[in-house]
Amino acid sequence: MKPQAPTIEICPGITRRTVAHGNAMYQMLATLAAGSQMPAHSHPQEQIVHILEGKMRLIVEGVPHELSTGDSFYLASNLSHGVETLSATRVLDTFSPPRDDYLAIDENARHGAL
Repeated sequence: MKPQAPTIEICPGITRRTVAHGNAMYQMLATLAAGSQMPAHSHPQEQIVHILEGKMRLIVEGVPHELSTGDSFYLASNLSHGVETLSATRVLDTFSPPRDDYLAIDENARHGAL
C-alpha cells in the first residue's frame, strides 16, 4: 500500500482514514467522538461495520442496533443508515465495490486541495 492516507473529517466528531483498497474492496478506519452523530445516508456499496472499541447505535431503516467492541454488522447496498455514538468508538469499515469518492477526496487532500 501507499504511505498512510490522510485523516478526513466526514462530519463533526467523525473522521476516517483509508486503510487499504483494491479492485473490489475498500477499507477504512473511522474514529467517532462520544456523542457524535452521522445523519442517515445510503450508498451503492455493501458495507461491513466492525467495532474495534467503543459503543454506538447504528440506525438501519429507522431501527436502532446497539453495537460494542467486537460486534459486526452487514449493510446491503442502498440501505439507509446513520449513527449515534454512545462512547468514543473506533470502527473498521469494509466496502465493496471500493469507495471511489473517498479515494478521490484522499488524493485531493494529499495535493492540498482540501
